[in-house]
Amino acid sequence: MRMQSTVGLTLALSIGAAWSASFAQTTGTRNPPLVIESVAGSDLFAFYCASCHGRNGGGDGPVARSLKLPPPDLRLLARHNRGEFPRSRVEAFVTHGAGASSPAHGTSEMPVWGPVFRGLGDTEALSKVRVANLAKYLESIQQK
Repeated sequence: MRMQSTVGLTLALSIGAAWSASFAQTTGTRNPPLVIESVAGSDLFAFYCASCHGRNGGGDGPVARSLKLPPPDLRLLARHNRGEFPRSRVEAFVTHGAGASSPAHGTSEMPVWGPVFRGLGDTEALSKVRVANLAKYLESIQQK
């Protein structure tokens, strides 16, 4: 019984610390917000994706150097798919991830954005709009 109490207390303290850190990150003038109101694909990309994939989607974001494998150049998705942009695969990857691991992300270092978007208090429909708009934006930056 004592072990269950210790585990429960540890879990409660961990959750409290995570919540406090999260709350602290969303307040103050020096910290950026953790969420944005916009559902525009370009805004979502800039806010959630550019740190790894780069401002232009080339895989050269400031966080890219710290990843196990470099992020892919998202401007080449259509080129690597016989000229067709793989919209449904992109939307599924953004929403659900690539499973337990992905060759491009090692042990799936890329956040799965579906749960994140739903965690913003979005309805399922608004989460789908965010993912669809992000995919449309990625389609718009494809290189021929």
